[in-house]
Amino acid sequence: MNPVRIRSLNRHGPRSDGHFVLYWMTAFRRSSWNHSLDRAVALAVELDKPLVVLEALRVGYAWASDRFHRFVLDGMADNEKAFSQTPVCYYPYVEPHPGAGSGLLESLAERSAMVVTDDFPAFFLPRMARSAAAKLETMGVGIEAVDGNGLYPMRATERVFTRAFDWRRYLQKNLPDHFEDRPRVYPLRGTKLTPATVPAAVQKKWPRASEDLLQGDRSALAELPIDHGVAAVAERGGSVGGRKRLSVFVDDSLAGYAEKRNDPDADGSSGLSAHLHFGHLSAHEIFWRIANAQGWSPGELSASTSGSRTGWWGMGEGAEGFLDQLVTWREIGFNMCAHRSDYAQYDSLPDWAKQTLAIHGPDERPYLYSLEAFEAAETHDPIWNAAQRQLVREGRVQNYLRMLWGKKILHWTRTPEQALEIMIELNNKYALDGRDPNSYSGIFWTLGRYDRAWGPEREVFGKIRYMSSDNTKRKLKLKNYLDNYGETSAGPLFDAVRDP
Repeated sequence: MNPVRIRSLNRHGPRSDGHFVLYWMTAFRRSSWNHSLDRAVALAVELDKPLVVLEALRVGYAWASDRFHRFVLDGMADNEKAFSQTPVCYYPYVEPHPGAGSGLLESLAERSAMVVTDDFPAFFLPRMARSAAAKLETMGVGIEAVDGNGLYPMRATERVFTRAFDWRRYLQKNLPDHFEDRPRVYPLRGTKLTPATVPAAVQKKWPRASEDLLQGDRSALAELPIDHGVAAVAERGGSVGGRKRLSVFVDDSLAGYAEKRNDPDADGSSGLSAHLHFGHLSAHEIFWRIANAQGWSPGELSASTSGSRTGWWGMGEGAEGFLDQLVTWREIGFNMCAHRSDYAQYDSLPDWAKQTLAIHGPDERPYLYSLEAFEAAETHDPIWNAAQRQLVREGRVQNYLRMLWGKKILHWTRTPEQALEIMIELNNKYALDGRDPNSYSGIFWTLGRYDRAWGPEREVFGKIRYMSSDNTKRKLKLKNYLDNYGETSAGPLFDAVRDP
């Protein structure tokens, strides 16, 4: 892989007296198409050591709930099955209470020749990696973080891009150099690793996740101290479920994606964002699945690097539209988070956006709602309420309505700072793809990030791009959507929907 994807987190390198190489899986929760796993396997081969994969799930993280735990546990079950057919020792651990997992990583690391982990730039993961690196530094154990987030390595440029057009044009000039930098589909093929085991003392103090938890037993999940009011969704997590979703999208929906992605009644979205966020699918796997379906090769790229949204890839209209979302819009968020620690703060907005919002701060709002009213979908607007209901029930909002959802929160709160707090709270609490660089991009886009000043200047919004439910009704077909998520749709707002 390109060395720019590998980052040493402390001063130590591999040591010869370690018993195994440890891959601490935190963000790329998959057994293939995984740069971090590739790096760990390469080190294990180079050092002639076994390989241990630790995948741990805390209970003390912000917004911990049945919804997110269940999605991660689905992935753990898939990983356990996949690694059981290899010499790799896969060790899934789920905290029974906050802090119970403290010391597990260090206990394994002190027996390790080297530790490899995932380089994910958002939520609590960067802070957790820095803390672990400092502890391992004192132990004399080296740790590397590997970037497997997107097609373009996050740290291949130091520039922070503020417009999607500039990022797209930059990618068109530079991304072709990275097409061969893709992870292995079968990372253990052709390697001879000695089977590994986790020390008995570690297993006794930090027992591996129970089969009941991994296989979806509700009573086992109910015993964990997490938010049981945010129910698991019908969508199954994990690489197996993600690949099924990918196949359905590529085979049935990709061709019409450009036309239907913003149509609530047709619901032409890919449904892949949650699997990307939890690392059950790789952007590389999705890209090459589409490329192969299109019969594409890099030689079909356009010679023009003008930043155009279509025509550069040399694929069909649907594929071009989807890749602009997967590569341009998704990875510009990783660019921001990798280089700016304030990516989730109001002050990170462009100066023009902060200025126009400040000027219109005193404007009278047509409606004012509290966080509780927004959360319960109790506004005057049936379209907004329907979008919020979908978010609560399914952990997602239809593409176009997700933009409207954010714009109207801005419109119906006392200050843009309060609007931002509410958007982050609701999105991170309910959205399966929340807490992600891409979701922060969407939230901040409603306040002007990656956008430009628009006219005419409006009350409350100023020069921020305006959206309204009236325009949405004129542009889109909403009957089926409102039947499914409107006030009269079946089921209370906070129903659990996953089958036993």
